[in-house]
Formats: sequence, structure tokens, C-alpha cells
Amino acid sequence: MAEINFGGVMENVVTREEFPVTKALEVLKDEVIAVLGYGVQGPAQALNMKDNGFNVIIGQSKKFAKDWDRAISDGFVPGKDLFDIDEATAKATIVMMLVSDAAQRQIWPQVKANLQPGAALYFSHGFSIVYKDQTEVIPPANVDVILVAPKGSGTSVRRNFLSGAGINSSYAVFQDTTGRATERCLAVGIAVGSGYLFPTTFEQEVYSDLTGERGVLMGALAGMMDAQYQVLRENGHSPSEAFNETVEELTQSLIRLVDENGMDWMYANCSATAQRGALDWRPRFKEAVLPVFNELYNKVKDGSETRRVISSCSEPDYQESLNKELAELRNSELWQTGTAVRDLRPKESVKEITAATKGIKGRGEA
Repeated sequence: MAEINFGGVMENVVTREEFPVTKALEVLKDEVIAVLGYGVQGPAQALNMKDNGFNVIIGQSKKFAKDWDRAISDGFVPGKDLFDIDEATAKATIVMMLVSDAAQRQIWPQVKANLQPGAALYFSHGFSIVYKDQTEVIPPANVDVILVAPKGSGTSVRRNFLSGAGINSSYAVFQDTTGRATERCLAVGIAVGSGYLFPTTFEQEVYSDLTGERGVLMGALAGMMDAQYQVLRENGHSPSEAFNETVEELTQSLIRLVDENGMDWMYANCSATAQRGALDWRPRFKEAVLPVFNELYNKVKDGSETRRVISSCSEPDYQESLNKELAELRNSELWQTGTAVRDLRPKESVKEITAATKGIKGRGEA
């Protein structure tokens, strides 16, 4: 492991230099890796492992025809390396639970009944294990239980792999029955395309992940965009101006500078007016949202958010109601304006994005 200074705190990380794909192939040379679920993370992790030379099979329910057909279009063959969930689990020595969190609860009886003794049960999210009182996913004592959580969507996992960059991931071992759990965990982490891996626990991973998704990564970001766009529109600004000042400049310029050099560098390389205003208003926004984040984290930790997910996603009409919510977002003036703005971008940018995402399919159901 390499010891890295993260903001004054020393942490150990595992990089591809010290744990290359060749080492992962040696560790997993006798393993059959079953990816259960060909929806969001499943395709990216499965294709990355396949491209890296690992023995990968898919377990996917045929009743989700869209995902079954998608696996076939990506080169998996029914009866050869594409099976139903029961058969794939029985054939595997590493079983990757990559169906949605709600679906894991539903398929767990099938998976548990077909797990081989000594197999590794793999997760990319600590949800089912940490909230086992609600999910009833309780692994038997004769299997390893491991986690590799890529810090990005399935699209990003695949895109970063194809570009050669890799994606940063966390890893954890919940149960080590074979004495090889850590070695297997790191090997699979490299196999799925991680650029580096940092240690965590199942609990810390799920608490941070659920907070992040509901907060800065998605919920808070979209909510702040809605608020700023509304204020600008109510004060007479056109849709294009409100969108450009709320979304376009952030996504196409400023956030890229933050990615490359950090927030302080981005501030230092903006106008003095923007710089002064951002520095003055940053503590005001922090003060305003800190109570919301504390409430959010507490609801994640006490299981309230989990109950909401399980209850909502288990409803028979959930997909229909979800589509309505997404349509409301998509059809809002803000995001309709976004569609028009994206159409005005230089065609070269579109070509670059298309090339970068080659081989990545749309999202499907787990």
C-alpha cells in the first residue's frame, strides 16, 4: 500500500502500480465471476472485467427483457456466459450483487440457496449488509463478504476504463472466511477498472454514499440550480441567460478547473469581482445548508432513508411513478432550456463526448 497525505491526514491506498492487472489475473485465475444484474453498474463492471481477461458470466432475470437483450448485444451468449440468476450463482466462485438495492432484497433467497461454500459475495454498496434488519440479506458464515464501490456511475466506470484513466473506488471486507477475502477484494477492484482503491468499512461507505447522493452529488445540486434559476427568471432574466449562469458555466468551465487544480485555483483564476463575491457568500451558504446536511446524515444513519427506499421501490407501480417524476424534471423550463443550449454547442464537442462514451449503453432495469 502507498501512504498518501490527504489534507494532512495520512491514508493508505492501493494503486495499479503496486497491484497491476497481471497480479489480479493471477489471484483470480481459478475464479468464475458472476455479475448479477445487467442494469446500471453491471454492464460497466462486467465489460471492464471481460476486456481485462477475467472469466465473467452474467446472471440476469429474463423477465427484464431490456437488460437480458442488452447483455446479448454486448456479446454475452445465453447458455455460455449468460444465465438466469440461480444458475449463474451456482456456477460462480465470486458473486457480484449488482442489482438495485431494493432488488437485492427480492433475489436474496435465490442467491443464498445457490451460493457455493467458500465463494465471495461482492457488493458495490453497503446498503443490504448494513441495513440487514430491513433487507434480511444475512450472508452465511461459509462465504467471504467484500465490497468495491466505484466513485461514479456505471457510465463513468466504463468511460474511465476506455480512456485508460480508471476510477477511484473504496474497498472493504465484512467477512473473511477463506483467509483470502482482502486479496480477492483488491483483485476484483483492479479488474473492474479502479485507478486506485482506498479502505473503508461497509458502514462508512453506505453512510457517505447515501449522504452524497442526496446532497452535493445530486439532490442538493439540483435543488440549488432550481432555486437560482427561479430567482433569475422571476427577476426578468431570459431562460437562456438564467440557464447559462446557473448550469452551463458550471458544467462546461468552472467545475473542470476545480477538477484539474482545486477550488482555490479556480477562485484565483476568476475575475476579482467573482472571486470576492464567492469568498463572501460561501460561509453564508454553508451556514444555511449545514443543518440540512446534519438532518440528512442522521436519517441515513438511523435507517429512515433505507426504509423510504425499500418501501417506495417495492411498490408495484414504482416504475410508472418514477417516470412521472423524471418527466416533470425533464419537462421543466430549466431542463428544456438545457436541451436547447446543448444543441447549440460546437459539433466537435459532441463528437468528442460520443467517442469517449463509445460502448456505453443507456441505463436499464436491474
